[in-house]
Formats: sequence, C-alpha cells, structure tokens
Amino acid sequence: MRKYRHEYKYICNSVQNAVLKMRTRGLLKVDKHASDKGYYYVRSLYFDSINDNCYYENEIGIDQRDKYRLRIYNSKADIIHLEKKSKCRQMTLKKSCMISREICEQLIRGSKVIVTDEMSQEQKELIMELQVKNLRPVVIVEYQRFPYVERNGNVRITFDENIRTSNSVDSFLDENIVTRPIMEAGKFVLEIKWDEFLPSYIKSHIQIDGLQWSSFSKYYLCRKYNTYGGIRT
Repeated sequence: MRKYRHEYKYICNSVQNAVLKMRTRGLLKVDKHASDKGYYYVRSLYFDSINDNCYYENEIGIDQRDKYRLRIYNSKADIIHLEKKSKCRQMTLKKSCMISREICEQLIRGSKVIVTDEMSQEQKELIMELQVKNLRPVVIVEYQRFPYVERNGNVRITFDENIRTSNSVDSFLDENIVTRPIMEAGKFVLEIKWDEFLPSYIKSHIQIDGLQWSSFSKYYLCRKYNTYGGIRT
C-alpha cells in the first residue's frame, strides 16, 4: 500500500547549494541511477485542464491537489513514465507506471487511448483519469538533478539545477529540445523527502533552518514564467 511522504522544498543560492551538496555527499549515498558525475537529467511534460485548474490550485495554495505528467530521463525515450502526484499539505503520494511510446504519443496529441485488459491497473487508472478530466499537455519542465538517498527513514535529498522550460509539448520525446531558464541566476531548488521520520543526524548535519522554504512547484514556476509573463532577473 502506497503511503504519503513528507516533502519540503527550499530555494538556495549558489554558495548554499555547494555547501549543502558537500555535506549531503558526505552523509548520504548517491542514487544508483545517477551517472558517474553524480546526476541525471529529468524531463517532464505536465497536463492541465482547459481552465488551468492545476496551475491556479497551486497559486492559491489548495491543500489537496493532483498533478499529472509524463517523464523521461537523460533525454531518452526508451523508458517513459506516466505519473500522478498527489499533495496534501506537505505530504505527497506518487502513482507511476511505464507506458509505450505509442500511448505516450497519443496522450501528447490528445487522442483517445483505448484501455485494454492487457494494461496494468496503474495504466488503466491513470489513462482513464487523464481522459475523464479532459487534461491536455501544457508545458515541459527539464532540469539537472543530483540525488542522494538514505535507507534509514527512506530519505531522499535532491539538488535541482539548470531548471528550464518549453511550451513545445510536441517535442517532448525529441532528444534535443529548445528550452529557456525560469529561475534567477544563482538560484537552485533543494528537495527533502522522507517517510515517517527524518533522522536527527541528517537534519543537524545538513542544517537547512536558514533556507528559504518554497511552496511552489517547478510546474507552477514554469507555467508562470513561460506562459503568464512572470519576470525573471
């Protein structure tokens, strides 16, 4: 049974990012999916309703909300995930399944996907939810992620850099796409996730108390700056 996880996000500057990454590297293990340089690239294609309900729910801070997305790694479309991320206050729950390139392309085009008996339960549920809610692809989010993990507490700490966006949703599966940055120069996102508890030795060693907590998601920021004319400096 899936459980909600704690999730906290912080905005940090270049000095904070470097110091905290060094501390984390000395305490946690690098995620096994990272390259020998310690990172991988994440690219997501987010869906929203015709009235942009997901965007506005995030903006006004609705406690319970869902986001749907397609996700690939390192610009490779050989493995494609369809995901639903649910949030309740500072707790999150993710449901994920792999889908074929054919189904992915249908979802990007907005074509009806036929749900079959051969599909997994997760595939059936997520595809049906997308179609019943009449969600359509709206924005691409791409970034470089440095991931660290700790089995005790199922802790995951990630440093996300070079966060970029594109409105060219049809190019999601292309290896090379044109994107633009959405954060101020020298600003980065730190995310800390855990299950029932965050071990005290991790919290005290990393020392996150002085950081700027953020309630907004990368999806929200990319929509705001890429679609609604937010100002970057």
